[in-house]
Amino acid sequence: MFEYARGMTALTTAPRTPHQLARAALARLNASLDDLAVGLAGAGRGEAAAVVPALDRALTRLQALKLAAVAAADRDDVARGSGLPDTGAWLAARTHATGAAAARELSLATALDDRLPATRAALHAGEVSSAHAAVIAAATRQLPATLAQPERERIELGLVAQARRVDPARLRKAARRALLFAERSAAEVAAHEDEMLRAEEDRAWQRARLTMHDNLDGTTSGHFTVPTFAGQVLRKTLQQLASPRRGRGGVGAPGRPGAAGDTAGGSEVGPVSIVGDGIDAGLDWAHRYGQAFTQLLERLPTDRLHGKVAATVVVTLDLERLRDAVNAQPAGAAVDTGTELSAGQVRRLACEAGLVPAVLGGQSLPLDLGRAQRFYTEAQRVALATVYDECAAVGCDRPYAWSELHHEDPWHAGGSTDLDLAVPLCGWHHRRVHDPTYRHTVETDRGGRKTVTFHRRS
Repeated sequence: MFEYARGMTALTTAPRTPHQLARAALARLNASLDDLAVGLAGAGRGEAAAVVPALDRALTRLQALKLAAVAAADRDDVARGSGLPDTGAWLAARTHATGAAAARELSLATALDDRLPATRAALHAGEVSSAHAAVIAAATRQLPATLAQPERERIELGLVAQARRVDPARLRKAARRALLFAERSAAEVAAHEDEMLRAEEDRAWQRARLTMHDNLDGTTSGHFTVPTFAGQVLRKTLQQLASPRRGRGGVGAPGRPGAAGDTAGGSEVGPVSIVGDGIDAGLDWAHRYGQAFTQLLERLPTDRLHGKVAATVVVTLDLERLRDAVNAQPAGAAVDTGTELSAGQVRRLACEAGLVPAVLGGQSLPLDLGRAQRFYTEAQRVALATVYDECAAVGCDRPYAWSELHHEDPWHAGGSTDLDLAVPLCGWHHRRVHDPTYRHTVETDRGGRKTVTFHRRS
């Protein structure tokens, strides 16, 4: 009887167009969102957190549908009927977004619609985010014109597979070597990677800005935009100035987490040449960084403004790439702050900045100190920069340069200050290691790299 009634209803209801179906689905979706809000508000302990991955996938799928609708609007030239100059302006007006944000969204929407079918499918399935898709769109747009279409398709598929496993920042690094997916030669891969790095560095240099404003109350405010590498040099210098732990070579007060997290928390290494005097460790990080920046400006060596940088930045270059760099061939390099540099940038820094030999050449430095020394040395830190690029905690993406060196075998229990027992951890995770409410396990792979997994004790 129920099936008969359903059939009668179908006979008396007029067929709906796809547009009407979409409208009805959106109405049901909004009603479901209301139900979801009520359900989450009344969720028990841990229940709301359990649905976060599903919520994220749903948001990604909604974003994919929006991008598809934006691409369709662009094909239909909706701006013409609205009196607006283009689809970007129409999108900004309809969504109350900035012009720049609307332009980026339109660019991604058209790229997905025109030339990235695999990325579009993964986005619609909720397997990758729109941020991943933007990285893939940018990377494929910069591929050499000589690539055949099958090669471009293999590259897109390879990047989509990577995107399912890593975050957008890591994907962006992998995308610079995208020619690997097309099985091009190592020389071609390196040349393309260096070209992308050089283009990025050129754009960053052109965008560098500094504005300053006298507040007429004894303070001056300002805003700056500089290339990422220059910003990381400044960050490392300020961290050394603001951190009581690095300045005194002891464990010191951990400080409170702030906008910058605990990444300025210092390191278990000996005294460094830059020490922040009079900086109150009880202040939040933004305040401490402000005081450190003031000290840095007051102590600038005005008699030799072209001197070397104050903070050591470790550039890692394998032997083959080093030979290429000597022969003026493209050879990108990784930096301990998490970024990458082109061959030209490495050569410039070799002329203008203090570089520390990590593996070959120079004076030999002891890296295994046993019980003779409590704290890890700067030589050991530099050596580990060739192994790690991030905090060793699983899931943490804070750069190695921000890390503290923890003894895998605790010093107080008889552990040694040896290189193979050093575990780089950001300030937050280093405190978790010594927090009795957490337990942790350390695993070491065949290359000697360690990973730390944390579990809260029940």
